[in-house]
Amino acid sequence: MEKEAVWREADGAGGAPGGAPPPPPPPPPLDCTAACCHGGAKMAVLAYSLGKREINQHFTIKNAKLISLVVVILLLVFHTALRYYEGGDSCEWLLSRGRYLGENVWQPYGCMMHKYKSIEAKTCLAEKRVAFVGDSRIRQLFYSFIKIIDPGRREDGNKHEDIPFEEESSAVNVDFLWYPEANNSMKERLISWTHEASAKPDVVILGAATWSIKLHSGSSETLQQYKVNLTAIAVHLERLADHGEVYWVLQDPVNEEVLSENRKMITNQQLELYNEAATDVLNSSKRSSRSRVKLLAASRQAALETISQSDDGLHLPESTRNVGAMVLMNSVCNKLLRPIDGSCCQTLPPPNFLQKLSACFFLGSAMVFLVLHVLGNNRHRRPVPPDVESLEEKKPATAAVPLGPKAPFQALCRMGIIMAYFYLCDRADVFMKEQKFYTHSTFFIPLIYIFVLGVFYSENSKETKLLNREQTDEWKGWMQLVILIYHISGASAFIPVYMHVRVLVAAYLFQTGYGHFSFFWLKGDFGLYRVCQVLFRLNFLVLVLCVVMDRPYQFYYFVPLVTFWFVVIYATLAMWPQILQKKANSSGMWHLGVLAKLLALLLFICFFAFSQGFFESIFSMWPISKLFELNGSIHEWWFRWKLDRFVVIHGMLFAFIYLVLQKRQVLSEGKGEALFSAKISNLLLFLSVVSFIILAFILIRNIPGYARSIYSSFFAWFGKISLELFICQYHIWLAADTKGILVLIPGNPSLNIMVSTFIFVCVAHEISLITNDLAQVVIPKDSVALLKRLGAVGLFSLIVLLLARGSQPMPGA
Repeated sequence: MEKEAVWREADGAGGAPGGAPPPPPPPPPLDCTAACCHGGAKMAVLAYSLGKREINQHFTIKNAKLISLVVVILLLVFHTALRYYEGGDSCEWLLSRGRYLGENVWQPYGCMMHKYKSIEAKTCLAEKRVAFVGDSRIRQLFYSFIKIIDPGRREDGNKHEDIPFEEESSAVNVDFLWYPEANNSMKERLISWTHEASAKPDVVILGAATWSIKLHSGSSETLQQYKVNLTAIAVHLERLADHGEVYWVLQDPVNEEVLSENRKMITNQQLELYNEAATDVLNSSKRSSRSRVKLLAASRQAALETISQSDDGLHLPESTRNVGAMVLMNSVCNKLLRPIDGSCCQTLPPPNFLQKLSACFFLGSAMVFLVLHVLGNNRHRRPVPPDVESLEEKKPATAAVPLGPKAPFQALCRMGIIMAYFYLCDRADVFMKEQKFYTHSTFFIPLIYIFVLGVFYSENSKETKLLNREQTDEWKGWMQLVILIYHISGASAFIPVYMHVRVLVAAYLFQTGYGHFSFFWLKGDFGLYRVCQVLFRLNFLVLVLCVVMDRPYQFYYFVPLVTFWFVVIYATLAMWPQILQKKANSSGMWHLGVLAKLLALLLFICFFAFSQGFFESIFSMWPISKLFELNGSIHEWWFRWKLDRFVVIHGMLFAFIYLVLQKRQVLSEGKGEALFSAKISNLLLFLSVVSFIILAFILIRNIPGYARSIYSSFFAWFGKISLELFICQYHIWLAADTKGILVLIPGNPSLNIMVSTFIFVCVAHEISLITNDLAQVVIPKDSVALLKRLGAVGLFSLIVLLLARGSQPMPGA
C-alpha cells in the first residue's frame, strides 16, 4: 500500500493504522549485547514509523482547514472587540505605544511606521508652517525634524533664542520658539496665532516642564500653577487644532545619576507628576470639544530604554530624538502621501468599481450555489487534477465522476470567502501590521526547523529517474519554504542571504525550462487546450487578486515572468518544423534542428537584453503595457526579466541533453545505481561540491543511487502548492503588500507567526484545489467551445481595460 504524504488531500482520508506487530522473541543469552542493540534499533524504527502514521491519521489537511476557519472567525471577533473597547485609532497607537526592534528600529504598536526621506518630507510639508514651542528638549526634537527635510542641517542655533528654518524649493517653514515654561508668555504667543489676520501654523508641537521644576526646586505650588497655566493654554490649543494639528510632548525621563548639581531636582518622579497633570488637563479638554490636542508619548517610552546613554542625563541620545521626529512625520504625512509601509494614521480608501463588482460576483455565485444545493444535493467526486506544470500527470486510480452543475459555484463561493479574508488582512482596518526586522536568528532558526521536519518525513521514491516527479516537487518545496522565511524575516537586508535566494528564484525558472521542454519533446501536445490549462493554472489567482486587492498584474512579478517564458518556450518548439523525440529517433540530424532552435532563442534573448530601448518600446504599447507596467513604468519588468534571462534556456538545454542520453541508454537510472561510472561520478561530484550552480545541485542530488531513491514527502507536499504559497504570502502572511508582517496575535510575535502560517498554508492549499476545479469547467476539451470562451474572455478583458483606461484621471485634473 502506498505511503501517505505528510498531510493528505482534503478528500483523501485514510484508515487507522493497523495494530502493532508482535514483539520479537527473546534474544539468545550468548549474544545479549548485539541482540539488545538490534532490538533497540527495531524499536526506534517502529516508533519512528508509528509516530508518522499517527500524525498523518489525525492531522489531515481537511481537519486543518476546519481548524483554520474557526481560528479566523475567533480572530475577527477578538480584533473587533479589541478595537471597540480599547480604541482602534492607529494614530493613537503611533503616538503613545511601541517597542524597540534591536537597538535603533522603533516599532509602534499595531501599525507600521514609514521612514521618510527628504523629498517625501518636502512634498508633504510644501507651503506649510510648522512651529516647535518649548525648551531645550523641544529644540532637540526640532533639529531632528528638520534633518529629515534637510539631512545636511547642523545644530548651530543659539540655545535660548528662536531658530528659524526655511526650505525654499518647497516653501517649507519650520520655526523653533524658545518658551521654556508653560506660562503667560506661551499663552500670549498662542493667542496671537488665533487672530483671524495672523498666519497660523499648520502644525504646532509644544512641551515644557523641566525649567519649572528647576527654577522652583520641584515645589508642589509650582505643580499646581503648572496645571492652572496649562488649563488656560488648552483653550487656545483647541482653537489652533480647529485649523491644524497640535501635539503636546510629554516629558521624557532623565538619568538622575549623571545630572549636574543644578538639575538634581529634576527627578523622574517629578516628571511623572507633570505628565499626569498635562494628561488630565488635555484629556478633559478633548472630552469637551470636537477638536483634539494629541499627546506625544512614544518618544518618552523609547527614552525609557535609552536615557542611560545620555551625556548629561537630561537630553536624549540622537537615535531616540530621531524616533520622536519620525513619529511626528508619520502622524502628519501618512494620511497625505499614503506610503504603503506606513499604515499608522492612514484612512482607508473606499472600494473601487471593480472591487465592488467582484464582491457582487462572489455573492451572486454563493446565492446560486445555495439555490442549487436546496433544489438537489448532487454529490460529486473531486477528480485528481493533473499537474499541468510538470511533465508527468497524476492518474486517478478510478474514473472520476464529472463535476456536477453546482461544483463551479461551490468553488467560487469558497474563493469568495478566501478573498474576503485577503481583503480584511491587507485592505481593511481589521488586523494589525508590523514592520520587518532582520536578525540572523529569525532567519536561520526557522530554516533549521523546516529541514529537520523535511528529514523526518523522508520516504522511498517510486522511481529513480533523474529529476523525477517526487524529486522536483521536493526541490520546489524546500526552495519555496526558504524564500518564505527570507521574506518574513526581512533577510534581503543581509547580502549573502539575498544572493543565495536569487539562485533559488533562478532555479524555479530553470525548472520551467526543463519541465515544459520535456513535456513538448516527449508528448508533442501543442494543442490549445494544454496551453490554456497552463495559463489558467499560472494566472487565475493573480488575476483575481489584481481585481480584489486593486494591484497591477506586474506587482506579482514572478507570475508574469513564468507566463512569459512558457509562451516563449511554446512558440520556440511549436514553430515549424516541430521536432519531437519520435522524429529525432529516426534521424540524428533532427537533433541539430533542436540545437538551431535553441541558438535562435539565445540570440533573441541577447537582442532584447542589450537593447533596453527596443525592449521598453515593445512592452510599453497598449494594451500589452497593462500587463507589465508598475506605477506607470515597465522598469520593474525590465529589471526582473533581465536578472535571470539565460536560466530558462539552460533548463531547456539540460532537458534536451538528458533526454537524449537517456534514450541512448548512457545513464544508469536503476535503484541504487550511480548515474555514471565510478570515476566519472566521483569527478562530477567533486566539481559540483566546489561550485555553486544549479547544475551542481542536480548532480549531487542524482548521481548517487541512494540519493535518487529517497525524497522528503514534507517538502514535496509544499512543492505541489508552491505557486499558491508564493502569491498568497503577499497579503495574508506578510502585510502592506509584503512590506510588513500581518499581526493576528498582538503582543506575542512567535505565537503570531505560528497561527498566521497555519492559516496561510491552509488557504494556499484550498486555492490550489479551487483552481483545478474551475479549470475543468472554464477550459473545455472541445476546441469549438474553447474558442468561443476565449473570444468571450478576450472581449470582456478589452471592455475592462477600456473602462480602466477611461476612469484614470487626466494629467493636471
